[in-house]
Amino acid sequence: MGIQAPLRVALLGYGFAGKSFHAPLLRTVDGLSLRVVASSRADVVRVDLPDARVVSSAVEAATHPDVDLVVVATPNDSHVPLAEAALRAGKHVVVDKPFTVTVAEARALAALAREQGRVLSVFHNRRWDSDFLALRALLADGALGRVTHAELRFDRFRPEVRPRWREQAVPGAGVWYDLGPHLVDQALQLFGLPERVMGMLATHRDGAQVDDWCHVTLMYPRRHVILQASMLMAGGLPRFAVHGTRGSWLKHGMDSQADRLIAGELPGGANWGRDDVPGRLFSGGAGTSLETVAPPGDYRRYYAGVRDAVWGLGPNPVTPAQAVAVQAVLEAAVQSAEKGSEQRLWLSPDECAAFEADVLQGGGAGILQP
Repeated sequence: MGIQAPLRVALLGYGFAGKSFHAPLLRTVDGLSLRVVASSRADVVRVDLPDARVVSSAVEAATHPDVDLVVVATPNDSHVPLAEAALRAGKHVVVDKPFTVTVAEARALAALAREQGRVLSVFHNRRWDSDFLALRALLADGALGRVTHAELRFDRFRPEVRPRWREQAVPGAGVWYDLGPHLVDQALQLFGLPERVMGMLATHRDGAQVDDWCHVTLMYPRRHVILQASMLMAGGLPRFAVHGTRGSWLKHGMDSQADRLIAGELPGGANWGRDDVPGRLFSGGAGTSLETVAPPGDYRRYYAGVRDAVWGLGPNPVTPAQAVAVQAVLEAAVQSAEKGSEQRLWLSPDECAAFEADVLQGGGAGILQP
């Protein structure tokens, strides 16, 4: 196909997600050129990105004539109108998680991307965590046998409620819509779509306006997958605890990429993506165990995948069908918590088939277990 011109990128939002995650990745992936940033903090942007054009209007950046790819990293309830504006302007679009606030919105954006013939992807970067890659390899090798019980956790210790939109009573706020998308996406990539969902959401901190604790169970035939997140968990339980007919795997700690990005480090430094806390594989009833070595993680692989998808050289790393499925689980858990009963996913047979086909195309063959 010959040499491709770099994709010209607009980043909408330069808050926590835009500054700490998207901008460093966009700056360090070949074939991407960050040209435009929409932010009210022009002085902050210019310190980090002196060559980028800064505009105050997110819509202006989303529809800018000199942009090929738009990255939406604004508050959750603004994802849909900005992504829609970009798609209608003929742009390819990346949306930070959560994709949308409702399943209906997710379906509408997916349909619009199909109509416009544009790549639409969601930033589920935690697929490229070192520990997740290690677990995916263990399942592919059959080291645990048939998994019957799994627990995925994402905990923090932040006892003080902070003046951020994520912790205020606005659509798409709360820990379930903040950390839940990571947990749901990882679970669906490993185990596929559940039959039913049971959710509990709560406010545990003094002064909390939205949920800061969640416990959600994904129910499969002969398997239960528990997703948990808390803002009042110090010390921490295993990040992953996965149990099967041949043994168990426990993994404490988390991939260091996020902390290094938040600290201002650009990707690609020494030992980038390396996990210094090994997992432990327990085999059989005798309790024998061995350490497992995890491959290095690298969030840049997500944006390299988006670049290749736009260029027609590879599959979309996170497709709209996958994003709609994640949204369906998020919404089912909220409905379950409100009604106090199990909920089924409101996905059509075609949507389920599209999800499974996309997972297999993306390298999930042998991962989704019966």
